[in-house]
Amino acid sequence: MERDMTVKSIPLAATSSGARKATDLAAALTNWRVLLSIAALCLLPWVLPSKALAVNVLVYGVLAMGYNLLFGYTGLLSFGHAAFFGAGAYVTGIAIGQFGVPWYGAVLLGVIGGGLLALAIGALSIRTRGIYFSMVTLALAQLVYHVALQASSWTGGENGLRGFTVAKIDIAGFSINFLDPVSKYYVLMVFAALALWFVSRILNSPFGAAIEAIRENETRARTCGYDVERTKLISFVLSGLICALAGTMSALHLAFVPLDVLHYQTSGMIVMMTLLGGASSFFGPFVGALAFLLMEDVFSLWTSHWQIIVGSIFILFVLFLPKGIWGTFLARVVR
Repeated sequence: MERDMTVKSIPLAATSSGARKATDLAAALTNWRVLLSIAALCLLPWVLPSKALAVNVLVYGVLAMGYNLLFGYTGLLSFGHAAFFGAGAYVTGIAIGQFGVPWYGAVLLGVIGGGLLALAIGALSIRTRGIYFSMVTLALAQLVYHVALQASSWTGGENGLRGFTVAKIDIAGFSINFLDPVSKYYVLMVFAALALWFVSRILNSPFGAAIEAIRENETRARTCGYDVERTKLISFVLSGLICALAGTMSALHLAFVPLDVLHYQTSGMIVMMTLLGGASSFFGPFVGALAFLLMEDVFSLWTSHWQIIVGSIFILFVLFLPKGIWGTFLARVVR
Protein backbone atom coordinates (compact mmCIF):
# COMPACT_ATOMS: atom_id res chain seq x y z
CA MET A 1 0.00 0.00 0.00
CA GLU A 2 2.73 2.49 0.99
CA ARG A 3 4.72 1.58 -2.12
CA ASP A 4 1.70 2.21 -4.39
CA MET A 5 1.03 5.59 -2.80
CA THR A 6 4.69 6.59 -3.22
CA VAL A 7 4.78 5.57 -6.86
CA LYS A 8 1.55 7.43 -7.64
CA SER A 9 2.69 10.58 -5.89
CA ILE A 10 5.77 10.99 -8.09
CA PRO A 11 3.90 11.93 -11.32
CA LEU A 12 1.70 14.31 -9.36
CA ALA A 13 4.74 16.06 -7.88
CA ALA A 14 6.44 16.20 -11.26
CA THR A 15 3.32 17.67 -12.83
CA SER A 16 3.05 20.29 -10.10
CA SER A 17 6.73 21.19 -10.47
CA GLY A 18 6.40 21.45 -14.25
CA ALA A 19 3.36 23.70 -13.97
CA ARG A 20 5.17 25.90 -11.47
CA LYS A 21 8.18 26.24 -13.77
CA ALA A 22 5.93 27.10 -16.71
CA THR A 23 4.19 29.75 -14.62
CA ASP A 24 7.52 31.20 -13.51
CA LEU A 25 8.76 31.27 -17.10
CA ALA A 26 5.60 33.01 -18.31
CA ALA A 27 5.92 35.60 -15.54
CA ALA A 28 9.59 36.20 -16.39
CA LEU A 29 8.81 36.65 -20.09
CA THR A 30 6.11 39.18 -19.21
CA ASN A 31 8.17 41.11 -16.67
CA TRP A 32 11.24 41.31 -18.86
CA ARG A 33 9.57 41.42 -22.26
CA VAL A 34 10.76 44.93 -23.15
CA LEU A 35 14.43 44.28 -22.34
CA LEU A 36 14.35 40.84 -23.97
CA SER A 37 12.76 42.29 -27.10
CA ILE A 38 15.34 45.08 -27.29
CA ALA A 39 18.17 42.58 -26.81
CA ALA A 40 16.84 40.40 -29.63
CA LEU A 41 16.44 43.37 -31.96
CA CYS A 42 19.96 44.60 -31.20
CA LEU A 43 21.33 41.35 -32.63
CA LEU A 44 19.21 41.52 -35.79
CA PRO A 45 21.67 43.34 -38.13
CA TRP A 46 24.32 40.70 -37.47
CA VAL A 47 22.18 37.64 -38.21
CA LEU A 48 20.20 38.77 -41.27
CA PRO A 49 21.58 38.76 -44.84
CA SER A 50 21.62 42.56 -45.09
CA LYS A 51 21.45 45.64 -42.88
CA ALA A 52 18.69 47.09 -45.06
CA LEU A 53 16.51 44.05 -44.34
CA ALA A 54 17.15 44.50 -40.61
CA VAL A 55 16.01 48.14 -40.81
CA ASN A 56 12.86 47.10 -42.68
CA VAL A 57 12.08 44.49 -40.02
CA LEU A 58 12.47 47.21 -37.39
CA VAL A 59 10.15 49.64 -39.22
CA TYR A 60 7.45 47.13 -40.09
CA GLY A 61 7.73 45.47 -36.70
CA VAL A 62 6.84 48.77 -35.02
CA LEU A 63 4.03 49.21 -37.56
CA ALA A 64 2.61 45.74 -36.86
CA MET A 65 3.02 46.29 -33.11
CA GLY A 66 0.89 49.44 -33.33
CA TYR A 67 -1.73 47.56 -35.31
CA ASN A 68 -1.61 44.66 -32.85
CA LEU A 69 -2.65 47.00 -30.04
CA LEU A 70 -5.96 47.55 -31.83
CA PHE A 71 -6.48 44.14 -33.42
CA GLY A 72 -4.77 41.68 -31.10
CA TYR A 73 -5.56 43.34 -27.77
CA THR A 74 -8.75 45.31 -28.45
CA GLY A 75 -10.26 42.93 -30.99
CA LEU A 76 -10.95 45.47 -33.76
CA LEU A 77 -10.08 44.47 -37.33
CA SER A 78 -9.06 47.59 -39.25
CA PHE A 79 -8.14 47.72 -42.94
CA GLY A 80 -7.10 51.37 -42.83
CA HIS A 81 -3.88 51.56 -40.85
CA ALA A 82 -1.84 52.32 -43.96
CA ALA A 83 -3.29 55.84 -43.66
CA PHE A 84 -1.52 56.46 -40.34
CA PHE A 85 1.72 54.88 -41.55
CA GLY A 86 1.64 57.06 -44.66
CA ALA A 87 0.61 60.18 -42.77
CA GLY A 88 3.59 59.88 -40.45
CA ALA A 89 5.94 59.40 -43.42
CA TYR A 90 4.50 62.24 -45.52
CA VAL A 91 4.36 64.78 -42.69
CA THR A 92 7.96 63.98 -41.75
CA GLY A 93 9.17 64.28 -45.35
CA ILE A 94 7.28 67.51 -46.03
CA ALA A 95 8.46 69.07 -42.77
CA ILE A 96 12.12 68.35 -43.58
CA GLY A 97 12.09 68.92 -47.34
CA GLN A 98 9.80 71.92 -47.68
CA PHE A 99 10.05 73.69 -44.32
CA GLY A 100 13.56 72.80 -43.16
CA VAL A 101 12.38 71.41 -39.83
CA PRO A 102 15.10 69.48 -37.91
CA TRP A 103 14.73 65.72 -38.01
CA TYR A 104 13.54 65.42 -34.40
CA GLY A 105 10.89 68.09 -34.94
CA ALA A 106 9.78 66.39 -38.15
CA VAL A 107 9.45 63.05 -36.33
CA LEU A 108 7.31 64.69 -33.65
CA LEU A 109 5.12 66.39 -36.26
CA GLY A 110 4.76 63.09 -38.13
CA VAL A 111 3.56 61.27 -35.02
CA ILE A 112 1.14 64.09 -34.14
CA GLY A 113 -0.17 64.21 -37.72
CA GLY A 114 -0.82 60.46 -37.75
CA GLY A 115 -2.46 60.68 -34.33
CA LEU A 116 -4.82 63.46 -35.44
CA LEU A 117 -5.76 61.48 -38.54
CA ALA A 118 -6.40 58.43 -36.34
CA LEU A 119 -8.63 60.56 -34.11
CA ALA A 120 -10.67 61.73 -37.10
CA ILE A 121 -11.02 58.28 -38.69
CA GLY A 122 -11.61 56.60 -35.33
CA ALA A 123 -14.37 59.06 -34.39
CA LEU A 124 -16.19 58.20 -37.62
CA SER A 125 -15.59 54.44 -37.69
CA ILE A 126 -15.85 53.47 -34.03
CA ARG A 127 -19.63 53.83 -34.17
CA THR A 128 -19.81 50.70 -36.33
CA ARG A 129 -19.08 47.07 -35.47
CA GLY A 130 -17.72 43.95 -37.07
CA ILE A 131 -17.27 43.92 -40.83
CA TYR A 132 -18.85 47.37 -41.08
CA PHE A 133 -16.05 48.80 -38.95
CA SER A 134 -13.46 47.15 -41.20
CA MET A 135 -15.10 48.49 -44.37
CA VAL A 136 -15.44 52.03 -43.00
CA THR A 137 -11.75 52.14 -42.05
CA LEU A 138 -10.85 50.81 -45.50
CA ALA A 139 -13.01 53.43 -47.25
CA LEU A 140 -11.65 56.32 -45.19
CA ALA A 141 -8.06 55.19 -45.72
CA GLN A 142 -8.63 55.05 -49.48
CA LEU A 143 -10.00 58.57 -49.27
CA VAL A 144 -6.69 59.63 -47.70
CA TYR A 145 -4.87 57.81 -50.52
CA HIS A 146 -6.73 59.75 -53.22
CA VAL A 147 -6.22 63.06 -51.41
CA ALA A 148 -2.47 62.41 -51.38
CA LEU A 149 -2.62 61.43 -55.06
CA GLN A 150 -4.30 64.70 -56.03
CA ALA A 151 -2.18 66.93 -53.76
CA SER A 152 0.88 66.35 -55.94
CA SER A 153 2.41 69.76 -55.16
CA TRP A 154 2.84 68.57 -51.54
CA THR A 155 3.15 64.80 -51.86
CA GLY A 156 4.67 64.32 -55.30
CA GLY A 157 1.59 62.41 -56.47
CA GLU A 158 2.33 59.14 -58.24
CA ASN A 159 6.07 59.87 -58.18
CA GLY A 160 6.20 59.97 -54.40
CA LEU A 161 7.84 62.48 -52.09
CA ARG A 162 11.58 63.07 -52.48
CA GLY A 163 14.27 65.57 -51.54
CA PHE A 164 14.57 65.31 -47.77
CA THR A 165 17.65 63.19 -47.13
CA VAL A 166 18.92 63.16 -43.55
CA ALA A 167 22.68 62.67 -43.77
CA LYS A 168 23.57 62.98 -40.10
CA ILE A 169 21.91 62.91 -36.71
CA ASP A 170 23.16 65.36 -34.08
CA ILE A 171 22.46 64.25 -30.51
CA ALA A 172 23.90 65.89 -27.38
CA GLY A 173 26.92 67.23 -29.24
CA PHE A 174 27.60 63.97 -31.10
CA SER A 175 27.21 63.65 -34.85
CA ILE A 176 26.09 60.26 -36.18
CA ASN A 177 26.47 59.33 -39.85
CA PHE A 178 22.90 58.37 -40.72
CA LEU A 179 23.95 57.12 -44.14
CA ASP A 180 25.88 54.29 -42.51
CA PRO A 181 23.53 51.25 -42.37
CA VAL A 182 24.61 50.12 -38.89
CA SER A 183 24.38 53.62 -37.41
CA LYS A 184 20.99 54.10 -39.05
CA TYR A 185 19.71 50.85 -37.58
CA TYR A 186 20.66 51.69 -34.01
CA VAL A 187 19.30 55.24 -34.24
CA LEU A 188 15.96 53.84 -35.38
CA MET A 189 16.33 51.17 -32.70
CA VAL A 190 15.88 53.93 -30.11
CA PHE A 191 12.44 54.71 -31.56
CA ALA A 192 11.54 51.02 -31.57
CA ALA A 193 12.64 50.69 -27.94
CA LEU A 194 10.46 53.64 -26.94
CA ALA A 195 7.51 52.08 -28.78
CA LEU A 196 8.08 48.74 -27.02
CA TRP A 197 8.19 50.45 -23.62
CA PHE A 198 5.08 52.50 -24.43
CA VAL A 199 3.02 49.48 -25.51
CA SER A 200 4.17 47.50 -22.49
CA ARG A 201 3.08 50.32 -20.17
CA ILE A 202 -0.32 50.41 -21.85
CA LEU A 203 -0.81 46.66 -21.47
CA ASN A 204 0.23 46.73 -17.80
CA SER A 205 -2.16 49.58 -16.98
CA PRO A 206 -5.88 49.42 -16.08
CA PHE A 207 -6.55 50.65 -19.61
CA GLY A 208 -4.81 47.54 -20.95
CA ALA A 209 -7.10 45.37 -18.85
CA ALA A 210 -10.09 47.33 -20.18
CA ILE A 211 -9.28 46.80 -23.86
CA GLU A 212 -8.71 43.09 -23.29
CA ALA A 213 -12.05 42.90 -21.48
CA ILE A 214 -13.71 44.51 -24.50
CA ARG A 215 -11.99 42.02 -26.80
CA GLU A 216 -13.21 39.04 -24.79
CA ASN A 217 -16.80 40.19 -24.19
CA GLU A 218 -17.89 43.69 -25.16
CA THR A 219 -21.36 43.31 -23.67
CA ARG A 220 -20.04 42.18 -20.30
CA ALA A 221 -17.46 45.00 -20.30
CA ARG A 222 -20.24 47.50 -20.90
CA THR A 223 -22.28 45.96 -18.11
CA CYS A 224 -19.30 46.30 -15.75
CA GLY A 225 -19.34 50.04 -16.33
CA TYR A 226 -16.65 50.53 -18.98
CA ASP A 227 -17.20 53.31 -21.50
CA VAL A 228 -16.67 50.98 -24.45
CA GLU A 229 -16.83 53.57 -27.23
CA ARG A 230 -14.37 55.94 -25.59
CA THR A 231 -11.99 53.08 -24.73
CA LYS A 232 -12.09 51.85 -28.33
CA LEU A 233 -11.41 55.36 -29.62
CA ILE A 234 -8.43 55.83 -27.30
CA SER A 235 -7.05 52.45 -28.36
CA PHE A 236 -7.55 53.42 -32.01
CA VAL A 237 -5.66 56.70 -31.56
CA LEU A 238 -2.81 55.08 -29.60
CA SER A 239 -2.51 52.45 -32.33
CA GLY A 240 -2.44 55.22 -34.95
CA LEU A 241 0.31 57.08 -33.08
CA ILE A 242 2.58 54.03 -33.06
CA CYS A 243 1.90 53.34 -36.75
CA ALA A 244 2.70 57.00 -37.53
CA LEU A 245 5.99 56.58 -35.65
CA ALA A 246 6.78 53.65 -37.95
CA GLY A 247 6.00 55.95 -40.88
CA THR A 248 8.48 58.56 -39.67
CA MET A 249 11.11 55.81 -39.29
CA SER A 250 10.44 54.68 -42.86
CA ALA A 251 10.76 58.24 -44.20
CA LEU A 252 14.08 58.79 -42.43
CA HIS A 253 15.33 55.41 -43.63
CA LEU A 254 14.41 55.71 -47.31
CA ALA A 255 14.52 59.52 -47.77
CA PHE A 256 11.54 58.82 -50.01
CA VAL A 257 7.82 58.29 -49.46
CA PRO A 258 6.09 56.27 -52.20
CA LEU A 259 2.38 56.73 -52.70
CA ASP A 260 1.92 52.99 -52.13
CA VAL A 261 2.40 53.43 -48.37
CA LEU A 262 -1.21 54.69 -48.29
CA HIS A 263 -2.64 51.90 -50.46
CA TYR A 264 -4.97 49.24 -49.11
CA GLN A 265 -2.36 46.60 -50.00
CA THR A 266 -0.16 48.05 -47.27
CA SER A 267 -3.03 47.67 -44.80
CA GLY A 268 -3.42 44.05 -45.87
CA MET A 269 0.32 43.48 -45.43
CA ILE A 270 0.10 44.84 -41.87
CA VAL A 271 -2.69 42.37 -41.07
CA MET A 272 -0.64 39.48 -42.51
CA MET A 273 2.46 40.40 -40.51
CA THR A 274 0.46 40.60 -37.30
CA LEU A 275 -1.22 37.24 -37.83
CA LEU A 276 1.98 35.51 -38.98
CA GLY A 277 3.79 36.56 -35.83
CA GLY A 278 0.87 36.07 -33.52
CA ALA A 279 -1.89 38.52 -32.67
CA SER A 280 -2.10 39.51 -28.98
CA SER A 281 1.52 38.50 -28.41
CA PHE A 282 3.99 41.22 -27.46
CA PHE A 283 6.97 40.32 -29.67
CA GLY A 284 4.89 38.55 -32.33
CA PRO A 285 4.62 41.56 -34.70
CA PHE A 286 8.41 41.70 -35.12
CA VAL A 287 8.55 37.95 -35.78
CA GLY A 288 5.73 38.33 -38.31
CA ALA A 289 7.49 41.25 -40.03
CA LEU A 290 10.69 39.22 -40.21
CA ALA A 291 8.89 36.17 -41.63
CA PHE A 292 6.99 38.19 -44.24
CA LEU A 293 10.00 40.20 -45.43
CA LEU A 294 12.21 37.11 -45.61
CA MET A 295 9.59 35.30 -47.69
CA GLU A 296 9.26 38.34 -49.94
CA ASP A 297 13.04 38.51 -50.46
CA VAL A 298 13.40 34.79 -51.19
CA PHE A 299 10.33 34.13 -53.32
CA SER A 300 10.65 37.34 -55.35
CA LEU A 301 13.96 35.96 -56.67
CA TRP A 302 12.13 32.91 -57.98
CA THR A 303 9.07 34.48 -59.53
CA SER A 304 7.36 37.82 -60.06
CA HIS A 305 4.20 36.21 -58.65
CA TRP A 306 5.69 35.71 -55.20
CA GLN A 307 2.46 37.01 -53.61
CA ILE A 308 0.74 33.75 -54.56
CA ILE A 309 3.28 31.70 -52.58
CA VAL A 310 3.21 34.03 -49.58
CA GLY A 311 -0.60 34.08 -49.66
CA SER A 312 -0.74 30.29 -49.70
CA ILE A 313 1.61 30.09 -46.72
CA PHE A 314 -0.49 32.68 -44.91
CA ILE A 315 -3.63 30.57 -45.45
CA LEU A 316 -1.86 27.53 -43.99
CA PHE A 317 -0.87 29.56 -40.94
CA VAL A 318 -4.43 30.76 -40.40
CA LEU A 319 -5.75 27.20 -40.66
CA PHE A 320 -3.13 25.26 -38.70
CA LEU A 321 -1.24 27.83 -36.60
CA PRO A 322 -3.85 30.42 -35.65
CA LYS A 323 -1.64 31.74 -32.84
CA GLY A 324 1.12 32.58 -35.31
CA ILE A 325 4.82 31.75 -35.08
CA TRP A 326 5.63 33.49 -31.82
CA GLY A 327 2.27 32.78 -30.21
CA THR A 328 2.60 29.05 -30.94
CA PHE A 329 6.16 29.02 -29.64
CA LEU A 330 5.10 30.64 -26.36
CA ALA A 331 2.13 28.30 -26.00
CA ARG A 332 4.40 25.26 -26.25
CA VAL A 333 7.20 26.61 -24.07
CA VAL A 334 5.10 27.85 -21.12
CA ARG A 335 2.42 25.14 -21.10
